[in-house]
Amino acid sequence: MLWALLLLSGAGMAGAAAQRVTGLGSGLVAAPFFVLVLGPFQGVLLANVLSLINSVVILALTRRDVEVGKALLLSVPAVGLGVPIGVVVVHRVPVRVLAVGVALLIIAALLAVIFSDRARVFRGPAGAVAAGSLSGFMNVTAGVGGPAIALYAISVSWPHRNLVPTVQLYAIVLNLVSIAAKGPLDIPLPTMSLALASMGIGIALGSLLAKVVPPSAAQRAFIGLAFFGAVATLVKALLGQ
Repeated sequence: MLWALLLLSGAGMAGAAAQRVTGLGSGLVAAPFFVLVLGPFQGVLLANVLSLINSVVILALTRRDVEVGKALLLSVPAVGLGVPIGVVVVHRVPVRVLAVGVALLIIAALLAVIFSDRARVFRGPAGAVAAGSLSGFMNVTAGVGGPAIALYAISVSWPHRNLVPTVQLYAIVLNLVSIAAKGPLDIPLPTMSLALASMGIGIALGSLLAKVVPPSAAQRAFIGLAFFGAVATLVKALLGQ
């Protein structure tokens, strides 16, 4: 359907732009719309695939300021604890229940981002383990691993210049493992091609926006989009459509 293709392309574009401007947000913005069109399993998996590609491109542009140690500190608990638990959930929970759960996780993640300037909950090594584990679980179940990392960044006062490339390295590891654990992407080639093209346009658009739009202003707009998509997904799942 035309509306579905337009929604997928628009979500992919907005998600890529969000990640380029703020360092996070590809899955947070795009995942609810992908789930709305493709269902909770394939929708989240597509969000993981596009987030992986997006992170590779952004890391190539910002690699000079990456902090490999912090990326590993977050990756180990994400891969070792969060992802395995999430995989069990997505393979054992009924589709409709999973769709409701995904929508609620995204809404909770959005609220966490909104109030993150007050939430310094992930301090020290224990905080990194908790943030990585939560991020891994939410990435594989809902396609939104970023909010837990955003809360960690706020908690440790992580400089934005280092945050952006380091989170991309972390996201590459996390999404590779998430995709491998969940299985193959079953989406028609034309649809996948459209999503990839939209992501490329979104990265280019985000590069322009990063020069003229404050990250905070862009983040508010992207959060509004994501809320709309998450609520629409929740309503659709509750109505059983």
